[in-house]
Amino acid sequence: MTRLLIWFLAPALALPGVPSLIAIRGAHVVPVSGPEMAQATVVVRDGVIEAVGPSVAIPQGAWVIDGKGLTVYPGFVDALDDAGIPAPAAAVGPRPGAGAAPAPPPARGPEDRPSTESWLRAADLVRPHGPHVHELRGAGFTTAVSFPAQGIFAGQGAVIDLGGERAGDMVVETPAGEYITTGTRGFGSYPGSLMGVIAYIRQLYLDAGYYKTVRAAYDQHQAGVPRPAYDRAIEGVLESPRILLPAGRLVEMDRMIRFGKELGQKTVLYGMAEGYRAGDLLKRANVPVLVNLNWPEAPRDGDPNAYVTLRTLEVRQNASSTAAVLAKAGVQFAFYSGGLTTRTALVRAMRRALDAGLGRADAVRAMTLAPAEIYGVADRLGTIEKGKIANLTVTDGDWFEEKTKVKFVLVDGKKYEPEPEMPPPAGNGRGRGPGVAK
Repeated sequence: MTRLLIWFLAPALALPGVPSLIAIRGAHVVPVSGPEMAQATVVVRDGVIEAVGPSVAIPQGAWVIDGKGLTVYPGFVDALDDAGIPAPAAAVGPRPGAGAAPAPPPARGPEDRPSTESWLRAADLVRPHGPHVHELRGAGFTTAVSFPAQGIFAGQGAVIDLGGERAGDMVVETPAGEYITTGTRGFGSYPGSLMGVIAYIRQLYLDAGYYKTVRAAYDQHQAGVPRPAYDRAIEGVLESPRILLPAGRLVEMDRMIRFGKELGQKTVLYGMAEGYRAGDLLKRANVPVLVNLNWPEAPRDGDPNAYVTLRTLEVRQNASSTAAVLAKAGVQFAFYSGGLTTRTALVRAMRRALDAGLGRADAVRAMTLAPAEIYGVADRLGTIEKGKIANLTVTDGDWFEEKTKVKFVLVDGKKYEPEPEMPPPAGNGRGRGPGVAK
């Protein structure tokens, strides 16, 4: 009895000695890969789904969880975040009396690689108790696609599970792609404009093509040939299986679709605040997109008398219809939290998308199978099927209803219960992590 109480009451921690063979019996199961099952059993063994179905036999010795009144979803995936990655350490100041540290020289051109850390790997940075891991897990997320967030070329993302005792336990797939931004804030010199940033990105890919050619030629004829210099910025660029480009406005979507083709890179667009205007464009381009659930809205503490353009009002009114438009057009899309971490905030955002016409099945897919497909891990994540990683979200009803509670999640077959929700941060939450562009 003591062990049973520990199993159900432990707050948000996977306990040592938790059984490796678990059966959730008689639950409402939403497999995504097929029709929903009103009463089914899910069997998990050693962190992998062993069986699912209405007539599955429970193996001897399994830890049985009564699923009556529970709904089981595939573990939810946050398709763009910085979960688990600690904030960069503050620069160490000079010793007392040593005078001010010299400022780095301004970038003179692309050869100085301004604002580029393409070689950073989220897989090397994530920590099991890093930022937002517990909050997202409490909201029902078992997985995040986490990226470094600083700079034009911010670094390599990784698909991570939001559990485990060591960083190595978290990584499902790396690299997941290169996170690229086009912001110009903070540049005192090159490439201090949007045109300069785009020109720099283009130049770095031209340099990467030349670098690859020279390296290949050297590898074939090394004797007597000068050795090409190693360039870690280009190595990071070449390692990326895909790039993520910002596209909040319609003009940016068209621009980034063309830009991705010019660069010859497999491209994913993120933002999509004006995606409701771009269904046909995105369908023709056949480019997957990531939709920010943190819908544009007026600042909470903003001046009520401040001038607001009609276009801004239109976007605030219609952005939440983006997902419905994309689903109707047949565009592949997934959701990301965009700075929202509590289940309350995420459900309210999702309710706006549902009220704007998005079907529940499409909403579940955009939080499970769609991100797994976009990042090439659908063979391991995204559905409740035999052989897949045992990431499950278990609720006491429909996740999209505000009164529903997340009872627990399984991450790699380990059970975690949610911690109490923390108050939301001041402001609208858009200052955190990657993908905040609208």
